[in-house]
Amino acid sequence: MPLVNVIRGERIEPAPFNVRTPYLKVPLWLVLVGWTVKYCFRLGVLLVKHWPVTTPALLLGWLYLRFDWYGPVVLVGALAVVGGAWFLAHRPSFERFAGYPVLGRWRRWTYRRHWLPAMATSGLAVTFDGRAVIPVLKRVRCNDAADVLTIRMVTGQIPDDFAKVSERLAHTFGARACRVAAGARPDLVTVTLLRTDPLVATVEPFLVADVPDFTALPLGRREDGKVYALRLFGTQVLVVGATDAGKGSVIWSLLRAMAAGIASGLVQVWAFDPKGGMELAAGRPLFARFACDDFEAMADMLEEAVATMRERTARLRGKTRQHVPTIGDPLIVIVIDELAALTAYLTNRQLKDRVKAALGVLLTQGRAVGVHVIACLQDPRKEVLPFRDLFPTRIGLRLTEEAHVDLTLGEGARDRGALCDRIPRSSPGVAYVVLDGGPTPMRVRFSYLTDNDVTDLAQTYGRLRPVATGGEAA
Repeated sequence: MPLVNVIRGERIEPAPFNVRTPYLKVPLWLVLVGWTVKYCFRLGVLLVKHWPVTTPALLLGWLYLRFDWYGPVVLVGALAVVGGAWFLAHRPSFERFAGYPVLGRWRRWTYRRHWLPAMATSGLAVTFDGRAVIPVLKRVRCNDAADVLTIRMVTGQIPDDFAKVSERLAHTFGARACRVAAGARPDLVTVTLLRTDPLVATVEPFLVADVPDFTALPLGRREDGKVYALRLFGTQVLVVGATDAGKGSVIWSLLRAMAAGIASGLVQVWAFDPKGGMELAAGRPLFARFACDDFEAMADMLEEAVATMRERTARLRGKTRQHVPTIGDPLIVIVIDELAALTAYLTNRQLKDRVKAALGVLLTQGRAVGVHVIACLQDPRKEVLPFRDLFPTRIGLRLTEEAHVDLTLGEGARDRGALCDRIPRSSPGVAYVVLDGGPTPMRVRFSYLTDNDVTDLAQTYGRLRPVATGGEAA
């Protein structure tokens, strides 16, 4: 027969067990003590978590209770005097250790106010088990041009997910541009939001070093205000840009950085200007080899470079893995102003094949023995430049199409912030650089040398040498 749950007075069919929730009487004083401990613990956690705000507040409160209003006023006045003196005496250290950390805390609070809707509308929020899970903003660092956000990603996300919506994030937070890079840990991503453009002004030429440092040749300014230095050792450089994008700024900045080595004989520059010499002819005294209108001479020069490379390889084999330039065995830098004129637009099929064969060997084997190629062109398509992937260092100036960005700097470079197609025509010399092994593009502006600067450079550091090949004398 049906049983009755006598404890609750409910009829249950069947009711094999009579269960009652145990009732424990707790004294009121014990409840109050428990609540006090609980909320004191939470208050302590809150004070520690937000110490940049709570510590000054507690200090000012204690000073007020101890010395009345004189205490807080004297403290604030002393800090203002010390801070002002520090700012006037050495502004960079003040901004680094005082100004930017405080600004970063303030910016972190402003970002967190709009963080949830920003993540949801940009597609970075993830729905799991019926609730929204969003990336966590861990830290904000500031400088005079950008905010650097360190974000902990949701499980299953990768930095490319943020790179694909970088433009949305820039517009959402009112930034001029957005860069995305992998963080220090696998679960972190770094998002750089640029507030201002430090590359608006033209970059003046740098002073010529007495001895060039081939691991760090100063060529321009980075968007964070630091000097952009090119590591020439162990690399080949490809420069791609539309007409009037500033390819000349890259070439002349590089030649200026190596000028002292050219004058001493530590560096030999072999220059190719297939456009008739309009760009490079002004610097002929700087060149050990120069050719501008004789394509057969250009092919001969490239094959001579291959022969020099092979001779060095045989001589250095088993002794060293990186050639060290000397006056007797100088660094050879091959500068080609318009590579497409030699690889795609040359009508003589035999000469074209010779050029391609020589360039292929130089690009694959020349770096270790001190033979480097600096090549410029306008069209980065594969049919124009079949060995594009043999250039570890690539520089993308202003480009005419979105597709050219990834062709120049690598797949996904535009999503990661390399907006070469949006560089204005009024900013020649502004470029995005991708180094071998680093997928994040770096925005730089190369120094600008006027015609008078080029003439003075050639007259001051040039070495007039006769050319045994078919090229013009330099």
